Amino acid sequence: MSDMITIREEDLIETIADALQYISYYHPMDYIQALGEAYKAEKGPAAKDAIAQILTNSRMCAEGHRPICQDTGIVNVFLKWGQNCRLDSKMSMQEVVDEGVRRAYNNQDNKLRASILADPAFTRRNTRDNTPCVLDVEMVPGDTVEIDVAAKGGGSENKSKFKMMNPSDNIVDWVLEQIPSMGAGWCPPGMLGIGIGGTAEHCMKLAKQSLMDPIDMAQLKERGAQSDIEQLRIDIFDAVNAMGVGAQGLGGLSTVLDVKIYDWPCHAAGKPVGMIPNCAATRHAHITLDGSGPAYLPQPDLDAWPDVHWEPDAEAKRVDLDNLTPEEVASWQHGDRLLLNGSMLTGRDAAHKKIKDMLDAGEELPVDFRGRAIYYVGPVDPVMGEVVGPAGPTTATRMDKFTEMMLDQGLLAMIGKAERGADAVDVISRFKVAYLMATGGAAYLVARAIKDSKVVAFEELGMEAIYEFTVKDMPVTVAVDSEGNNVHTLAPMHWRERIREEGLLNAK
Repeated sequence: MSDMITIREEDLIETIADALQYISYYHPMDYIQALGEAYKAEKGPAAKDAIAQILTNSRMCAEGHRPICQDTGIVNVFLKWGQNCRLDSKMSMQEVVDEGVRRAYNNQDNKLRASILADPAFTRRNTRDNTPCVLDVEMVPGDTVEIDVAAKGGGSENKSKFKMMNPSDNIVDWVLEQIPSMGAGWCPPGMLGIGIGGTAEHCMKLAKQSLMDPIDMAQLKERGAQSDIEQLRIDIFDAVNAMGVGAQGLGGLSTVLDVKIYDWPCHAAGKPVGMIPNCAATRHAHITLDGSGPAYLPQPDLDAWPDVHWEPDAEAKRVDLDNLTPEEVASWQHGDRLLLNGSMLTGRDAAHKKIKDMLDAGEELPVDFRGRAIYYVGPVDPVMGEVVGPAGPTTATRMDKFTEMMLDQGLLAMIGKAERGADAVDVISRFKVAYLMATGGAAYLVARAIKDSKVVAFEELGMEAIYEFTVKDMPVTVAVDSEGNNVHTLAPMHWRERIREEGLLNAK
C-alpha cells in the first residue's frame, strides 16, 4: 500500500471557507450560459425582464464579490474521502467542516447571512454563523478528497417533494402534479434534481446530489437519449416547460434549464421518488484535496457572462411611497411594472409573529403601518460603506396567514417573492390593496436601489428586524391587483395555451 496522504485540518477548513465565499458571488458558468440562451429564446416580456435582472445581478455580484441572493443558504457538503487519506485533526469531520462554514459566513469583507436556527421545533435560536452544515461522507478508493459544496436557499429547499410510489406509478405524471403546488417560490428558472429508488431518505439525498452536475440538457437533446434515464430527463424537461410557468412564475418558455436524475436499487414493494428544485441563485462547486495544501477555485472570466444589462422598463410607472393613496393603488393593474421611490418598512416571519403577539396582548405597536408598503426581506449585513447588503425578497406565502392582521393596520401594499395563496388573494381584493413582486435571484441589483436603511423595531431579531428603507427606482411587478387579479395564475395559463397552440418550444 502506498504511503498515506495527510489532509491537514487547516487545509480542509480553508478550502471549505474559500469555496463558500466563491459560490456566494460566482454563479456556476454552465448555469449562466444556459440562462443566457434562455434569455435569447424567451418571448414573455415579464419573464425576459426577470431573466435580465438575474443576469445583470449575477455579473454585478461577480464584479463586486457580494452575494447573488440575500438568502445565502443552508450549507450542504458532500465528501468522497479517498481511503488512503487521513485527516490530521482532533476534531470530528463535522466540526472541521463547520469551522470552514463559520469562517466563510463571518468573513468581514463579504459577510454572509446566518440563516441556521437551532432548536427548530421550539425556540428557533439563530446560531449566528450558519453552522452546522449538512454533511455527507462516502469512503472511496484513492488518494484524494473530492468535495462538492452547495449553499441551498430556503425558498427552493421548501419546495422539495417526496413520494413512496407504487412500482407502476408514472414519474412524469407525478412531477407535473407537483409543479403547480410549487408555485414560483423556488425562483425559476432553475433545475430539478430527482432521486429514484433506495429508501425514503436515500432518494432525497440522490436528488440533492444530482443538482451538483453541470447543465447539459442542450447537448443531451442534440445527441439524443442513450438510456431510459436520459429519455426520462428529456421527457420531464419538455413537459415542465410546456406548463408555461416561466421565470419567477410570470409566464414564459423557460421554467427549468435542466432536469437531473440519479437512481439506486430499491425494494420490490415500492418506488421512492424525491424531487428537489434548485433556484436562480444556484450555488455549488467541486474541488479536490490531494494533501499538498488548500484547494482554491479558479477565477471565472467576466467576459463569459452574457452581454445583458437590465435597465428599468420605459413603460414602468414611478410611484411615490411617501404619498401613496388607496386611489393610486386601485389604479394599478396586474402585470404593471412599477419603480418604487420613497420609504418602505420591512418585515418577515419573526416580525409578523411578534406583531401578532403584541396585538393579542393589547400592546401598542412600535411602528405605524397606515398608508405604508411593507417589504418581505431579511437583508445581508452591509460591508465597506454599503447602506445595506444584498436585499432580495423572501417567499411571500409564508406571510399569508398574517395578511388580514397587517391590512387591518392600514397597509396599502406588500412586496415579496413569488405568488400568494388563494386566501391571501381574497383578503387583498377585499381590502382593495396590492401585492407587488420583486425578482428573486436579483438581491444585489435590488439593494442598489436602497439609498438609506435604519432599524425601527425589534432590533433583537437581527436580519428579521423591522427596517425602514428609502428606495430610488426599485423595480417591482404588480402580482395581485386591488381587484384580486393574480398574475401568477393568469400568466402561466396564457403561456401554456400559447406554447401549445403556436408550438413555441418546438421552435427553440
